[in-house]
Formats: sequence, C-alpha cells, structure tokens
Amino acid sequence: MTTKEKEAKDRRVVIVAGAQGVSGNAVLKQYAALPGTTVYGLSRRPSESSGNIHHISVDLLSPGDVKAKLGQLNEITHFFFGAYVEKPTATEKTEVNVTLLRNLLDVLEENAPALRHITLYQGGKAYGSDLGPYKTPAREDDPRLMPPNFYYDQEDLLRSRQQGSKWNFTILRPGGAICGISLGSPMNLISVIAVYAAISRELGLPLRFPGPESVYRALYQVTSADLLARASVWAGESPAAQNELFNVTNGDTLRWQHMWPRMAKMLGMEVADPVPFSLVTYMADKRPVWDAIVKKEKLQPIPYEQMVSWGYGDFAFRQGFDNVSSTIKVRQAGFHDCFDSETMFSQFFGKLREMKLLPAGMREGS
Repeated sequence: MTTKEKEAKDRRVVIVAGAQGVSGNAVLKQYAALPGTTVYGLSRRPSESSGNIHHISVDLLSPGDVKAKLGQLNEITHFFFGAYVEKPTATEKTEVNVTLLRNLLDVLEENAPALRHITLYQGGKAYGSDLGPYKTPAREDDPRLMPPNFYYDQEDLLRSRQQGSKWNFTILRPGGAICGISLGSPMNLISVIAVYAAISRELGLPLRFPGPESVYRALYQVTSADLLARASVWAGESPAAQNELFNVTNGDTLRWQHMWPRMAKMLGMEVADPVPFSLVTYMADKRPVWDAIVKKEKLQPIPYEQMVSWGYGDFAFRQGFDNVSSTIKVRQAGFHDCFDSETMFSQFFGKLREMKLLPAGMREGS
C-alpha cells in the first residue's frame, strides 16, 4: 500500500444522526479525537460547530431537507445512526423511525461513493425488554418477537440496501440504560438520578429508590455511552464486525439494592427504603424547586424539561425482572473493553458537578 493509499484509508469523514443524544454525542467526541477525521453531527435542534466537529440542523423526516443539507457531502466514509422519534404506538414508531433511516440512506447511496461503514443502534426492545420478562441472558441469535418492532424493520432495510454495495454495516445493541452526559437530551438515566437526588436533597429528603421492591432486587445492566462510542469506532474498522450484530454493555451486572446506597454516598446523601411512585406524577410540580437550585448553586440554566425525562426514569425503574444481555459474541469478535458500573456512575456525577449541572456540594463526605 502506497503512502497516499494509506492516508486515504486512514482519513475518515463521519456523520452522526442523533448527535445531541447521549450515544450520538459520545460518538461525536470519540471520532473528533482521532487524527485525520472530520465529523458532522446531525440534529433537528441547532448546535454550534467547533474544531473538526460541524453541526448540521436538518429535518430527517423531510427528504428534500436531507438532500439539501447533505447532498454535497460526497466524502462521507462512516455513518452512525442513533436518531429516534417517539410515538405512542408500535406501528407509528416503525413508520417514522424507518423513514428517518431511509431518507438518509437514499441521499448517502446517491451522493457518498466513499461510504465504507454504517453503524445502527438498537437496544433491549429487540428482545422485548419493554414488554415484560424476557429470556436472559439475551443473545444476538434469539428469535424475533411479534412485529411491529422498528428495530427489525430498520435492520431489514439496512440488510436489503447492503446487498451489492461497497459499504458494510454493524448493528450494536446496548443493554439496559445508556448512561452519559448530553446537554438538552433528557432521555438519560444519569440526569434522572442526579436531578431527582438534587430535588430530594433540597426538600430535606433521603434518596429513596422510586420503584417497586422487585425492581430493586432484579439484575440490571447499564452501558456507558463512552464505551458504546469506543465499540462504534471498533466496528467501523474491524473486518470481524462487518454485517454483524452485537450486544454491548459495561460487562457487569448490578442490583439497585446494592448500587443505590452507593450512589447516595457518591452524592453525599442519606438513603432510605424504596417507595414505589411515579416520577412523572410526583416530579411534575418540582420545576420551581429545580429553578431555585439552579439559581442558588449558579448551575447552567438548562430548562427543566430538557434536563430530565421523568417518563424515561419511570420506565427504567419499573422493570421488575432481570435485564441482562450476553456480550460473548462481541468479545470473541475482538472488542474486549469493559467498564465497572459503580465507577461509571461516580465519574458521570463528577462530570455533572464540573459542568455545573449538579450542585458542587453533592459529593461523598459532604
């Protein structure tokens, strides 16, 4: 291989759909740190560009807008799809989320001849984690469930488009909750726990687990957005990942009954026995409390509804059954990274304090 050929191979031009989400933001930063890489972050909400990261505000549901905004980006080599639109029914979710992917594929296949790899994110809903108890540990070769399921339709679309193409793909299924830091992305368990803890502390309350005893004691797993980003970079370059599907988690499991008291200690709070209640219901009137915390502690003025999704918290804390995926396949393929989940929570809470998204006094020993 000549020097020029090697430089061309090592050069990456990456687009990330859903760039302001927890996973998309982590992938954006992971790729931006690599030499010879230019990154384009796609999102509906505008965001500022900096360095080798360029943000593009685009309506992915509009074929015309996608073509107008991306049609000239003909040097794209890698495409990461983490965009998502919430809808009330499974059928509506499938229709809208398949359309997001199709609109992007249409433009990339026509205008990006250098495209080498596509990474698609799925999740536990592929195994039925949103429906009730499911087979654990979940494996990539487990049979599909009754459709509609937008993950299946997106996967089928991707596989059909890949036939005869120069590019290949990898599907990654993070397990449990994806945890990370992302401004304005409320579907984030780290933000749910942190804001709930801050409000509890302001009201003079201990940190109570807001779910049933069965959830408190069940096995659970989480996936660091940073680890998922590293898996994404690996998938984009590894021959063993081509046209394959992998579960990705931190590599350990937890029970909230053990982790919750440790998190309370990380945040400088007392813990008390679980009391199941709806965060959506009981946190609906707490905006003034949060606003007072922000003012008193001089935190970043992120709007309450953009800081946290209580519905996401209710979903995470209502799964009264084991939520575990096997990660043997991805390890055998060559991705061996792992992350101690207790350390992950501690580091992310520390990052929230550094970013002035959590009171500085909420720390161990305070």
